[in-house]
Amino acid sequence: MGGEVTAPPPSLWLDGLDSPITPTRPLARDIDVDVAIVGAGFTGLWTAYYLRRARPEARIAIVEKEFAGFGASGRNGGWASALLPTSLATLAREHGRDSALAFDAAMRASVDELITAARDIGTDAHIAKGGTVVVARTALQWERARAEVREANEFGLGDHLQLLDRDAAAKRLNATGTLGGTFTPDCAVIQPARLVRALAAAVSGLGVDLYEGTPATAISPHKVITPGGEITATHVIRATEGYTAGLPGYKRAVAPVYSLMIATAPLSDAQWQEIGLAQRETFSDYRHLIVYGQRTADGRMIFGGRGAPYHFGSATRPEFDTHAKVFTKLHASLAEMFPTLANVAITHRWGGALGIARDWHASVGLDSHTGLGWAGGYVGDGVTTTNLAGRTLRDLILGEDTALTRLPWVGHQSRRWEMEPLRWIGANAGLAAMSVADAEEHLTRRPSMIARALSPLVGGH
Repeated sequence: MGGEVTAPPPSLWLDGLDSPITPTRPLARDIDVDVAIVGAGFTGLWTAYYLRRARPEARIAIVEKEFAGFGASGRNGGWASALLPTSLATLAREHGRDSALAFDAAMRASVDELITAARDIGTDAHIAKGGTVVVARTALQWERARAEVREANEFGLGDHLQLLDRDAAAKRLNATGTLGGTFTPDCAVIQPARLVRALAAAVSGLGVDLYEGTPATAISPHKVITPGGEITATHVIRATEGYTAGLPGYKRAVAPVYSLMIATAPLSDAQWQEIGLAQRETFSDYRHLIVYGQRTADGRMIFGGRGAPYHFGSATRPEFDTHAKVFTKLHASLAEMFPTLANVAITHRWGGALGIARDWHASVGLDSHTGLGWAGGYVGDGVTTTNLAGRTLRDLILGEDTALTRLPWVGHQSRRWEMEPLRWIGANAGLAAMSVADAEEHLTRRPSMIARALSPLVGGH
């Protein structure tokens, strides 16, 4: 039945909204529109926002199973970065150097576009463009940092990725064992739930019909089926990311993998002076199993990472949003990096599904014959990428040939994931390998053979 929504786990972001979430009415009749969008996360909302501003007369409807921002858009790490899951070297090899550089420039410009758009819709999303510091805490991590800077310099992007020595890295982030690191200015911290809910309100204010509590049970050319009615549309845009597998025919299109987070109570000024992040930089390190964090506007430490299992059949269920062992490991990693936080109170624990294409390549596109469009496969770096996707889908829907529609991710078709149980075996083997790889390097002091062997399963290039 439509109209019923699921309460997500108590994420700091959703708890930080100014008012309770009251879902809009569900769809309860057949309608005919120009553009039907499935999914009211950032991708769907940005698409509607930019399209409606370009064509105020366009009839646009968005259907959302839960409420706007229920998924990754309201529960992510709060990074508005210029990161892509596909490396510049891979993009250059597949599409040419100029196309790769154009994509990189578009992503960096999109960070500022998102900040401008947030201001335009009148929301205080606690945005601060402090950049990203990634520290190297072993000799092998230090070599990976230097290799990343060498690649940036080869592409003429040295101004966007700076190599930090020990003192410069520790000044930004005083993590234990820091040998050096890198810094890029192309990232902002953000309170994503505040932005996504404000964006939903702005889209509705522009005249877009938003139907929350309305699951799409099937999509096809020019048609979206829901429990309350059918939508007929010239264009149907799939913006479902980690929940894509729930649509008939899309079970193997995108694999949902869970990322989990913890938030501390507000820290003291003395603790922050010891840790750093004075400019509210986002941060990570060069280990294989990804961790990420930020300093919130109210002085909390947010820390997240991978490690939760992929679930058989690409299943996504509310109980998967929490995982006691992963939360324990995250807290231990946080304390290991910052001993001053060993006994700090953890006030929030939450998680959610992100979407991964089989080749770890984000994509956006529109089939002019069927009217079916899509965007996704962001691998957890979607806050900025969704904004670029929304503007690109706007141009594709309007049939315009622009610099955005010529970017190399447009029209990219990832191969499908393997059938079960191979998908379950491969995805979880890849996730486990990254944890084992870090332990292997700690023992051998050599680059991990396991990481190298399984890199095709986890986005290695």
